[in-house]
Amino acid sequence: MTPTAEPAQGNHRATYREVLAEPRFRLLFSTRTVAITADALRITTFSVLVFSATGSALLSALAFGIGFIPQLFGSLLLGSLADRLPPRALITGGYALTCVAALLLALVRMPVAASLGVVALVALATPVFHGASSRLVAQSLEGDAYVLGRSLNNIAASGAQLFGLALGGAAVAALGPRRALAVSAALYLGCALTVRIGLPRLQPGEFGGTPGSARGDGGTVRASLHGASLLLRGRTVRRLMLAQWLPPAFVAGAEGLIVAYAGERHFAPGRYAVLMGLPLVGFAAEPGVGVSSCLLLLCGFGFASGLGLQRPFLDALPPDGQGQAFGLLGSGSMTLQGVGPACFGAVAAGIGTGDAIVLAGGAAALTAGWILTWHTPTSPVPVP
Repeated sequence: MTPTAEPAQGNHRATYREVLAEPRFRLLFSTRTVAITADALRITTFSVLVFSATGSALLSALAFGIGFIPQLFGSLLLGSLADRLPPRALITGGYALTCVAALLLALVRMPVAASLGVVALVALATPVFHGASSRLVAQSLEGDAYVLGRSLNNIAASGAQLFGLALGGAAVAALGPRRALAVSAALYLGCALTVRIGLPRLQPGEFGGTPGSARGDGGTVRASLHGASLLLRGRTVRRLMLAQWLPPAFVAGAEGLIVAYAGERHFAPGRYAVLMGLPLVGFAAEPGVGVSSCLLLLCGFGFASGLGLQRPFLDALPPDGQGQAFGLLGSGSMTLQGVGPACFGAVAAGIGTGDAIVLAGGAAALTAGWILTWHTPTSPVPVP
């Protein structure tokens, strides 16, 4: 292992250049950015493919979101593998699996239910190789370098998602949905080969874990459920997970209502895209396009607060459960961000769109107040 060394002088702080100079992080960072682009491309083109085959908006929406909710079940049932198996094999296998799935969708004309099942099955395995990758990043970067590394990952992920969505539209227009899916498969294959060639073969014990059954005896499912139970029973880890899950879920619920809010107030259709939570409370005044956009921009800045929770979260994790913890963190966030719009959509049906957005913003603000009351210890969760 070649972790970023702690600075000899206490006043020195890590820089983005130093973080990117760490070869293992640079490899994982670059391949994950490409993979997120491929994810957005695959999700968009698969949704188009389903809609063109069925004409159903419901099935098209299901195709867009089918890869999210199964991740929580995958984390609970398979998450311990992120700490029990060599990371290179897991990460390479994950990218190869998504490549095969994209090729199946591109080349095989299967029933819609079967194609949705393929995407859902891949989503079950996603937290395992994402957890292994996140654990390896945490072991490669120390001190504030880790926080900067997570910051870079977040920035790149947002940009890659936007680029992937734009690429998806262009690829579908130029190539058609099936050939566009083949393009995403090629990107996944490139990631798999890059990790296979560039990442050293490490055993779990070589990057801070314990080989074999790290947390409990028995099979994978039993060990995964046992590990997830230990993590969620630990007060510090549970609080830090909730602090990173709840605000984005509330904001996603508000974002899911923006189009309806704009439509009810007859905003110009082209401005829907420019319309997350204390700023959301400002919707109680029923603002226009300009103020609405400013409120959402301010809310977006609030997501930077999550970076302050990264180091305490890592410090609170048991050494042999980091991979599963990162997988659970990511899958829980994805699931709740999918559930949030549905919940607040139902609320909006009863109290109105603007009031539902205000409620979402108030819930996010209350969560922030709860976080501010903490005196978070940084000792790891005890493992029986």
